[in-house]
Amino acid sequence: MNSDRFAPWQRRALQTALSALAEGRLGHALLLAGPEQMGKREVATALAARLLCTQAGAEGLACGQCRSCTLLAAGTHPDLKPVGLAVNENTGKQRSEIVVEQMRELAEWFTLTPQLGGAQVAVIAPADALNAAAANALLKTLEEPAQGRYLLLVADHPGRLVATIRSRCHRLEFRLPALEEARAWLAARGHAEPALTQALEAARGHPGLAADWLDRGGLALREAVRRDLESLASGRGQPLELAQAWLADEQAALRLRFAAELVLEGAAAGLGARAAGGLTVPADFQKVGAWYDGINRLREQLQVPGLRHDLVLAGQLLEWRSLMGKESRRA
Repeated sequence: MNSDRFAPWQRRALQTALSALAEGRLGHALLLAGPEQMGKREVATALAARLLCTQAGAEGLACGQCRSCTLLAAGTHPDLKPVGLAVNENTGKQRSEIVVEQMRELAEWFTLTPQLGGAQVAVIAPADALNAAAANALLKTLEEPAQGRYLLLVADHPGRLVATIRSRCHRLEFRLPALEEARAWLAARGHAEPALTQALEAARGHPGLAADWLDRGGLALREAVRRDLESLASGRGQPLELAQAWLADEQAALRLRFAAELVLEGAAAGLGARAAGGLTVPADFQKVGAWYDGINRLREQLQVPGLRHDLVLAGQLLEWRSLMGKESRRA
């Protein structure tokens, strides 16, 4: 395994953990925390590989050649346990939470003797999806550390974890890099101006998000959302039809994110701040803020079954048209 495949901010976090391991300071539980799409899972995978490897390779990473590394590459390592969002056996759909049964199974797994005679490693991702009962069950496992047993928790929103879990984990922080480092990384991935700067500004300096949007046409989608909101504000289009069209898209959550951010940037520009190019919004910032909060709440609820998301979104879009209509009449 070679560290060149990691972004600079990934290498910094990984090196912190590898140094602690080499010096005998690595705790049995680590919390890899930071914004989404910063490569936390990739670092957790590399760290798990090193913990399971029987000998250090180049740069302190896994050697990639021992039996443990061979099994890991084949996805059949018996002493690695990934824990994530499971499928609900009753509905056949993916759960939105990690449930207590998964943590009880994990606790029982940790009582077994490692089959290869080395470490046991569990990777919980997303750890911030633990429900209350699952968190309590995990806490019991954290309170009983054992030699050679490691827990790696990956969280975009570490604040959602209970404080008692956070306090028992060594923390690896993934922070947004300096703008020039982010720009250089994107350029090295083959992205060019002016799209590179546009994506990085829209992502507020987040290189992982910028790269994802550049790779998957996110800038074009963002512009389409802008046109939809401007068209709706001018009286063209119907809120319910637009809501249904947005939600039918596999990138519905991203559309809602862009809608919220475009409005937020418009409000910031109205207050004199430099923004990446948001919409023109009314001066009633209290109502604009409430609209922004409503869109974000809906984005978080999209995975909740049984709700009429189309009606909720249509109401939000109708409110947007009303706000903008009042602004137009004042003008």
